Amino acid sequence: MAMARTGYSLQIEGENLARAKANELSVSPKHSIEIAHFIRGMKADAALAYLEDVVAKKKAIPFKRFNRDVAHKRGLVGWDAGRYPVKASGEFITLINQAKKNAEYSGLDAENLVIVHAAANRGRAGRGVFPRAMGRATPKRRETVNIELILREVE
Repeated sequence: MAMARTGYSLQIEGENLARAKANELSVSPKHSIEIAHFIRGMKADAALAYLEDVVAKKKAIPFKRFNRDVAHKRGLVGWDAGRYPVKASGEFITLINQAKKNAEYSGLDAENLVIVHAAANRGRAGRGVFPRAMGRATPKRRETVNIELILREVE
């Protein structure tokens, strides 16, 4: 499946920016949107540490939008519903690390980066099959997601 080329949804220019983007990852779009909403505005290292804890199922991501029938999780401040989206968190960790490497390459200080823009939106859906009893199969959509991050160096 060929990747769709898409630009960044935030048109922002500057010397102290670093970007990273991933197209059509086979991750849950809902999980990705919740994570993007959560890490927006965080320091890159803090976001990385938190997402590592999510992968280890020590901390939860608060689900604020896609939270129908989502159980309460301990340790969330100011919110109850949450989950541990391990796969999506792993992809975000990869992407933040890529953005940090891009920042270092641009001559920025990787320790003082803040996530100014984090967005996730649905990519193209492919066709999948869901095996059923008696040798039958039901079609299903293989969802993909496009994730973009923009980091800024702060003093």
